[in-house]
Amino acid sequence: MNWHHWEHGVLTLNLHVQPKASKDEWAGLHGERLKLRIKAAPIDGKANQHLIAFIANEFAVSKSACKLISGESGREKRIAISSPKKLPSLPDSLHFDISL
Repeated sequence: MNWHHWEHGVLTLNLHVQPKASKDEWAGLHGERLKLRIKAAPIDGKANQHLIAFIANEFAVSKSACKLISGESGREKRIAISSPKKLPSLPDSLHFDISL
């Protein structure tokens, strides 16, 4: 399993999300998932809402173009991004092997 999958204009990310971080940031790999730290606390779905907003901003798409596929109540999440407009800067040694 790779931490991302690109097919038919949809980018799927396999993430390990750490809530209540000091800042929002891509943090490297966590096993076979891309680790993402977010500031929001996991209370009443606020972390998921914040996650979707962060992903939408990073990939220059609307929030409706981002869908939480799995992991609503856990740290291991899968997010689908329809027609991303840009790719975010990731930590060294990580990159997307796709072109938009």
